[in-house]
Amino acid sequence: MGAAIVALESTVIAHGLPRPRNLETALAMEAAVREEGATPATIGIVSGHIVAGLSRGEIERLANSDGVAKVSRRDFASVLASGRLGATTVAGTLAVAFAAGIRVMVTGGIGGVHRGAEHSFDISADITELARSPVAVVCSGAKAILDLPRTLEALETAGVPVVGYRTAEFPAFYSRTSGLQLEHRVDDPNAAARIMKTQRELGFQQAVVFCNPPPQAMEEREVRELVEEALRSAEANGISGKAVTPYLLDQMARTSNGRTLETNIALLVENARVAARIALALRAGIAPGRPDPESRSDARY
Repeated sequence: MGAAIVALESTVIAHGLPRPRNLETALAMEAAVREEGATPATIGIVSGHIVAGLSRGEIERLANSDGVAKVSRRDFASVLASGRLGATTVAGTLAVAFAAGIRVMVTGGIGGVHRGAEHSFDISADITELARSPVAVVCSGAKAILDLPRTLEALETAGVPVVGYRTAEFPAFYSRTSGLQLEHRVDDPNAAARIMKTQRELGFQQAVVFCNPPPQAMEEREVRELVEEALRSAEANGISGKAVTPYLLDQMARTSNGRTLETNIALLVENARVAARIALALRAGIAPGRPDPESRSDARY
């Protein structure tokens, strides 16, 4: 029986965290997965190839290179054909993980419905991908800058189960609470694995989102104020489109004297641990004679 595998997204390395903390965090997440007894597979595009299981040298390239492409499902063909270096988003990582037979992935926060989406139609491709890739996704809820109630509504409409991991409330990324109650909860990796096993047996194609509260949490009210201040700054400076999210995250880190950054890093590493535990529980539950989706040899782990 092979190793339990956890997929890690790579936009956090290339776009989500400042240097050198991005590389430090990527390596810490992989180390956390290994410490739990599982195998990390950071996903990205290198030299015209999709790689599930980047080497340390390839991770360093993603962390230290400028102009790395951000790759969701729509971007794969163009980035592969161009030979560019590419970092996969949650949606991109989900697509590759599912194709490679990896059943668990980890991230910080999923994308969702942006504030003002009723005018901008700005809804993350993560929602669509979660609706068609039956992978366990361990996160700390959705990014705090999003419209969290509408994000939960969009996930419900897409048929994506959202399950609290040792919580009954949807985490707000930097804070453990959001005021949004969840209908489902598990308190250990085996219970999470049972949900995934049942989802698979039902033949449903949706991912299951497991929300793990941040270990180094900030107060919900403080986070809300930081988000509002950053949004006002973005509007005043004419920031729009894809530039909004990195701008908001940077502003929040500055305004909080780096506390949001430290919270982000802490939750990423802790989520990697939880994902590894779920992957191990899933692995232990594979019945003899059943096809083993993680035995494929077309991706290196």
